[in-house]
Amino acid sequence: MTFRSFAQIMLACAIAAPAHAAQPARTPIEAAVKLADWQLARLDDLSHIPSATDETRKTRGWEQAVFWVGMTALANAGTPPRIKEAILAMGQRNGWKPGDNLYFADDQAIAQAYLWAATHGAGKDALAPTRAAFDTVVDKPAVTTLAFAIPPQGYGATECLKRWCWCDALFMAPPAFVELSRQTGDDRYMRFAMKEFWATTDFLFDPAEHLYYRDSRFFERRDDKGRKQFWSRGNGWVFGGIARVLPLLAQDSPDRIRMEALFKEMAAKIKTLQKLDGYWAPSLLAPENAPPETSGTAFYTYGLAWGIKAGLLPRAEYEPVVRKGWSALQKAIQPDGRLGWVQQVGDRPDKVAASDTQYYGVGAFLMAATAVAALDAQR
Repeated sequence: MTFRSFAQIMLACAIAAPAHAAQPARTPIEAAVKLADWQLARLDDLSHIPSATDETRKTRGWEQAVFWVGMTALANAGTPPRIKEAILAMGQRNGWKPGDNLYFADDQAIAQAYLWAATHGAGKDALAPTRAAFDTVVDKPAVTTLAFAIPPQGYGATECLKRWCWCDALFMAPPAFVELSRQTGDDRYMRFAMKEFWATTDFLFDPAEHLYYRDSRFFERRDDKGRKQFWSRGNGWVFGGIARVLPLLAQDSPDRIRMEALFKEMAAKIKTLQKLDGYWAPSLLAPENAPPETSGTAFYTYGLAWGIKAGLLPRAEYEPVVRKGWSALQKAIQPDGRLGWVQQVGDRPDKVAASDTQYYGVGAFLMAATAVAALDAQR
């Protein structure tokens, strides 16, 4: 059979498919698998990402890494074997190596997927490069301020990026360090992660607003109405990261007790900021005329659903917020199957369009879907 005849047959089958085949997925897991398949089919095609850069192409970089973190959550939900197989194949292609920048949290994010793979068929080979990299980080920690100052050489030369001086880092790195301690029994990684997590929190968390500044450049920034600027996805990174770290900490550890209190404090604030349409605004304190935005919304939906399931948040109070968030995320799926309304790469609130999508937005959606499904199963 020629390629053309095969394509013609496939097109004919698609045209002849029954109407019900085009109906939306019925469960959160079905929706997540459908979106995962859509993204897997486009791993090497960046034409659907409007602001794709060389960083987007990096298979060990943070943009793709967050998709794979979401895939691990989906694989844990009992989905088809192809989800797990895709994760293992990705790790093998990457040689199980983190990103090239040893101390940069964004280049450590992919290790979360490798650590999952190590306990799901890949074995200890999946741990070795990450452990070697993290050994250097914890044995020779960076010594620098957390103040964010971009030098003339550009953003990438910012000295504090060797530590967790931007709130996104609290999703990218801590879950990997803490999980590595869990798997190896070596608590150096966890102790390092907790020390740095609290240093960043003490520096960037605003106790009056119960939210994180993206970095120190935003401490004094105000909008035209005098409101502080708290970025939705930035706080989503933190909230989602906390939900990933908490289950890995000992129940009676001081770090867990303190982090649970922080999680509840953030959740109480986040709940009040959801818009009537179920989304959270790109600038959390500026909801008027704000477009839908799915990356922050997905992380909040994920974190709140996880918190209810974990017994940290009252179901009667928080479940309506989760349901509205999940409904909004489902509505953001575009006719061609992509997750739309994903704010592109940045460090602050920005414009967003229905066609905008990104790997990390898909990863956050997968995490949200699995957390909502777990909540459904608890009924």
